[in-house]
Amino acid sequence: MSKQLSIRLNTALTLLDQFQSTLSTPPEPTVAPQKDALPLLSASTEALKSQVTKLSLLAINTPFTPSAVSAVLSALIESVLPSLVTAAALVTPGEYTKAFHGEVGVLSRTVLKELAALVGEVKGVAEKNDSTSTKARDNDAGELSQPDKDAVTVATGRVWDSCDCLCDVAAKGVVGFVVRRVEEWRDLVADAVSELEEWDPDEDDDGFFDDIVVEDVKPNMETGNPGREEESVEDSDSDEKDTAALHACKKSTLRVLKPVAQVFPAIISNRLKNVGSAPSSSPEGIGRLESLMSHLRGIPDYVDEMAGALYDDELEKSGQYLEKTKSCAASAVNAMALPWVQAANGDREHVEDKFTVWSRTWLKVMDEVSKPANDTSNAG
Repeated sequence: MSKQLSIRLNTALTLLDQFQSTLSTPPEPTVAPQKDALPLLSASTEALKSQVTKLSLLAINTPFTPSAVSAVLSALIESVLPSLVTAAALVTPGEYTKAFHGEVGVLSRTVLKELAALVGEVKGVAEKNDSTSTKARDNDAGELSQPDKDAVTVATGRVWDSCDCLCDVAAKGVVGFVVRRVEEWRDLVADAVSELEEWDPDEDDDGFFDDIVVEDVKPNMETGNPGREEESVEDSDSDEKDTAALHACKKSTLRVLKPVAQVFPAIISNRLKNVGSAPSSSPEGIGRLESLMSHLRGIPDYVDEMAGALYDDELEKSGQYLEKTKSCAASAVNAMALPWVQAANGDREHVEDKFTVWSRTWLKVMDEVSKPANDTSNAG
């Protein structure tokens, strides 16, 4: 292996490791607004993908040319990688939300990790090429084996995939990222509601305990033990009351969850889609997006916990998680009540729109449908 290529390979691997550590370090608070980092992030990621394509072709094709490989590595080291890391570092929590900052950080580190794996494969190819005699190479005996070619190709594909993910996030921006997250949470809640609708409290024990009760009552009737018979009948009546309570709780819970499920598509349609860059163009907008995600992200987990408690006949616990669900949904609706572009004089009436009206109606509906649920919870 030529000295120049050895230096380039080792430098690339060292830098990739350092850059991953850099992107893992919490960013320092910024005072002045940074320039838009996303176009730079997209451009540098596309440039990296292009250089990776060249690198992989040079590695798997014969003859292996150290100078050409060194040139590609130099472009990565001196230009492409610093640009990508700089762009990723400019995506700060204060200007792009904590969640988007975290997503870009994870995806950028994944790109660097996969690139390091590819460079490692190329280094292995260079070492094998170096150990092959000149005569063997002239006779094509030194051509790279198929498994080695496959290893380089697979590593290249992983870099491409990670680059595509990063480019997609950068292209859609903060608002597109929030839309995707809210859609994911919407689907989780919809699945949980659908499962709860299909659940039948009467079928929980598959009649097993009923069979035990019947078999227990029958011998007592034959032996003339009325006390034991009455006790069994009382247990059966108690089970029926418990099942009736579960049915009532299921009904009241669904009355609350259905309006909660409506919050997600309503916010997506009226506050996140077809609104341009307004949500992310100001600190106030970023703050509202942060608030929205902080309230909505907990709802799927609360709904799961609520349903699980209901399935286990823990009505009080189920009611507690239902209250948390309602609180998060109401907070999200309130956070999004007003349009993104508000009147300079702060006159609320002049900035209200149809979603503002819808939000007030939704809150009233929630108050109404919550009354039976609250009564059931208190009774438990």
